Amino acid sequence: MSNSKVKPAISLEKAQKARRKFLQSVGLTVTFAGIPLLGFIPVVDAAPPRLRPPGALNEKDLLASCIKCGQCVQVCPVQAIELADLSDGFGIGVPYINARAQACDFSCDAVQCVLACPTGALTYTKPSFLEVRDGALLAAAPILKAKENDPEPTLNLRERIGVARLARPESCLAIQGKGFKGQTRGAAFRGKLRYVAVDRWKPIPVRDHPYDLELCDLCVRECPIKAAIELRPVKGADGIERMTPTVLEPCVGCGVCEMVCPAEPAAIVVDPQAVWKD
Repeated sequence: MSNSKVKPAISLEKAQKARRKFLQSVGLTVTFAGIPLLGFIPVVDAAPPRLRPPGALNEKDLLASCIKCGQCVQVCPVQAIELADLSDGFGIGVPYINARAQACDFSCDAVQCVLACPTGALTYTKPSFLEVRDGALLAAAPILKAKENDPEPTLNLRERIGVARLARPESCLAIQGKGFKGQTRGAAFRGKLRYVAVDRWKPIPVRDHPYDLELCDLCVRECPIKAAIELRPVKGADGIERMTPTVLEPCVGCGVCEMVCPAEPAAIVVDPQAVWKD
């Protein structure tokens, strides 16, 4: 008979504990390994919709092609682009714009985020095999006010990323016949905007550019796109004619109107991924 000692068998309780620990480890590994892949899964009905950077493909195609590299974030001169967090589910890491906090004012002129995108998730020209939604296509190349006197005043953008809408007419200062004086959004607001009269190239904090307007027209005045919005006389239900912000077809959905609106919450907002409807 062998004199070698036989190791005692592991107890059932210890075996169960070890098994649970192993399964937990496997579960965590799969979870964390899978998170970066979530954004690659096409999702058609992601809600709520996000305002995507200029040139973004349709949502399902964007989610399938964006590699979450963050290059678009790095090149934006006003830091308008953010990357979505875990609350976006399948859209985690995909770039978006929170227009109320910081809109895209096209300070880069050439839409640098599109130039920086390595995969075509943001693109000037969508491949022919990808769908163009009705109303997403712009009737003409948008004219950038800051480039109006340049040899090439248009913006290289073919599809809009959203459409502005007067969501709360009752709070609009223009409709009320009121002016505006001071810092729109207050002294604590950190948003930036290009004021061509101040500096052709460098955006400055909105709080550093106070206003003194007899009639508030901030949404029209600061819109970077020519003829995208204007104040028009509109007769109300009471028969009184009031100046009302009116969104027009050249609107690309940049969100500047929403960002600069002094009403809280904003009287005018951008509906992300919305299309133009006559």
